[in-house]
Amino acid sequence: MQELINIFVKSIFIDNMIFAYFLGMCSYLAVSKTVKTGMGLGLAVTFVLTITVPVNYLLQTRILDKGALAWLDPSFSDVDLSFLSFIMFIAVIAAMVQLAAIRERLKYSHVPPALRGLGITFMITGLMGIAFMSFMGIKL
Repeated sequence: MQELINIFVKSIFIDNMIFAYFLGMCSYLAVSKTVKTGMGLGLAVTFVLTITVPVNYLLQTRILDKGALAWLDPSFSDVDLSFLSFIMFIAVIAAMVQLAAIRERLKYSHVPPALRGLGITFMITGLMGIAFMSFMGIKL
């Protein structure tokens, strides 16, 4: 329990991505003019990180690390794609941010009333999933 409290305090006050590093400063200054928008930004960042951290971990350990592709074929045990880590992490985070933005774009599109809201969101997300599944057949 003490370790969880230490992680919580450290992430808020010591290693805060916005204040300790300049990585999040632009979005913090641009969006958080009021408490409401600042809270929304915080929740959005928390949501995106909650989903992308496990995905990036699996991407790193199962695909990008040296020898990680041995599960596909033993001849791939010498392949090292770790140089792609930073680019792939950015791509995963950007994709998640775009999925959060789908609902905003759908608000202004001409969707039949019966499909508005969650229905069309699930349809588009499913179609995007099918599109990404098409990459599964590619052999390196």
